Amino acid sequence: MTWQQRINTALEERRAAEAFRERRVVENGAGRFLTRDNQHFCNFSSNDYLALSQHPQVVRAWQQGAERYGVGSGGSGHVSGYTTAHQALEEELADWLGYPRALLFISGFAANQAVITALMGKDDRIVADRLSHASLLEAANLSPAQLRRFAHNDATPLHALLGKPCDGQQLVVTEGVFSMDGDSAPLNALHDTAQQHNAWLLVDDAHGIGVVGDEGRGSAYHQGVKPELLVVTFGKGFGVSGAAVLCSETVADYLLQFARHLIYSTSMPPAQAVALSAAMQVIRGDDGEARRQRLAQHIRHFRQGLSTLPFQSTDSLSAIQPVIVGDNGQALALAQRLREQGMWVTAIRPPTVPPGTARLRLTLTAAHETQDIDTLLEALHVARQ
Repeated sequence: MTWQQRINTALEERRAAEAFRERRVVENGAGRFLTRDNQHFCNFSSNDYLALSQHPQVVRAWQQGAERYGVGSGGSGHVSGYTTAHQALEEELADWLGYPRALLFISGFAANQAVITALMGKDDRIVADRLSHASLLEAANLSPAQLRRFAHNDATPLHALLGKPCDGQQLVVTEGVFSMDGDSAPLNALHDTAQQHNAWLLVDDAHGIGVVGDEGRGSAYHQGVKPELLVVTFGKGFGVSGAAVLCSETVADYLLQFARHLIYSTSMPPAQAVALSAAMQVIRGDDGEARRQRLAQHIRHFRQGLSTLPFQSTDSLSAIQPVIVGDNGQALALAQRLREQGMWVTAIRPPTVPPGTARLRLTLTAAHETQDIDTLLEALHVARQ
């Protein structure tokens, strides 16, 4: 088989399974509304949960940061790319979340890859929730460590797996809020189980930070848990992009020596760090609390309405509200019918989710109005007929 034959075969298999992914060019995909090909849609696919991507304070901070620092960092943080803006953001994050140190990364995917790759050796074991994000599972698969997966959000099989003989160290991996099901991990039970076996806990709280708990400090803080490794990302609740790893002083120093994504990648633009500091100020203030309350109202309203419709969902109390269809083709068809009614929604299919669980991944944001939720529920009712 030639290179081209291999590629053609893989593409044909994806198309045959109705799992072929495509990018769609849109105008401003983060706001309440989205425009594509001169058509106007109410946007239910954005992860900008608090609607901060267009917040005047955050936008102005990025502009001011660009005027001061320029639009790029100029290099790795180990060379010339670690500015006063980066340092200030790291210190603010560490203080806010109650950790000695924070290290900035260009993305959540890079942060997860870097930490797992740097920490895990061939004698070690990673025990990950079965529904962990692709960045976590890929990093685990690529590392020399043994990977074992436990039943979703269940500490009992986790305890059994951690109890098996292991010559090295063990790392438990989970998410705070799961990106496809929208439910929350029982972090207390998982952390207690990990500690019983002298294992560390890594929590990726991409979908919880900024949105969950007091001042939006996220899932771990909300549940009174302090995992040894906390990964927060800025493309969701913060409305920007990038990520940070919260950890101890010694782990931070270790990652600065051995985390290749950190060492060999160009740092995020300093202007971005300035914008993230501004986003954090909004999140921690009255405006942020008002946005979290508005989002919570939308979630309650939507779930109440969805319960009267013939759809399968999950126990999600987050901004992520899956409508599980099952069949790939039916999920695509339902998404298309909703778009015809002016709702921008996305069909999620395997391999992103397990086979037989194709779904619409609906996301609610603080930018929505109550009438948007009502219109979405009516569109779902009409589309199902």
